[in-house]
Amino acid sequence: MSTRARRRRRRWFETGPVKVLGVLVALGVVAVVLVVAFNGTVHKALNELTLPLEHEDIIRQQAKEKGVDAALIAAVIDTESKFTDAESSAGARGLMQVTPEAAKDIARHSGATSFHTSDLSNPEINIKYGTYLLAERIEDYEGNVAAALASYNAGPGPVEKWGGSDLKVENITYPETRAYVELVLERQKEYREKYASELGYGKG
Repeated sequence: MSTRARRRRRRWFETGPVKVLGVLVALGVVAVVLVVAFNGTVHKALNELTLPLEHEDIIRQQAKEKGVDAALIAAVIDTESKFTDAESSAGARGLMQVTPEAAKDIARHSGATSFHTSDLSNPEINIKYGTYLLAERIEDYEGNVAAALASYNAGPGPVEKWGGSDLKVENITYPETRAYVELVLERQKEYREKYASELGYGKG
């Protein structure tokens, strides 16, 4: 073996393993970054699928204007429509499933010059009217959110039978309404926890 070849071989043994280790470490760092980024993307996608949030600027504005918890508004929208322009068999429309009759009454009391049923497909109008109803029910039942939600779902008549302002969730005898109230209250906690910044509670 020539002197030059021996020197080249010696240099490789002195520096080669270090270079290989460096490459492996670099590849490991890249792999970790990719895994974290992928997991973050997947987590965000799953979060948006299972707990969607849209129109947060409108929700925050209505929450502040009408004194209703923003996470509660988001939870009602999620439970009622999953943030889609839905229409129920009873004719309730839009994100918060407001009936045209209720909307006309709200429009009249809020000084709107005109109202068309198609207006309920407008997210701003629908959230405004839905939050109006929610705030009204909360006030009617002296701050009892469970009673307000039960009334939002089943109407005021059954709520009076279940205790009115003293209603407890376990007193609700309609399985559908009880499940609705339980789900909204659970979703309210989740929205406040997962979307604190977006809903105006400060840094999430």
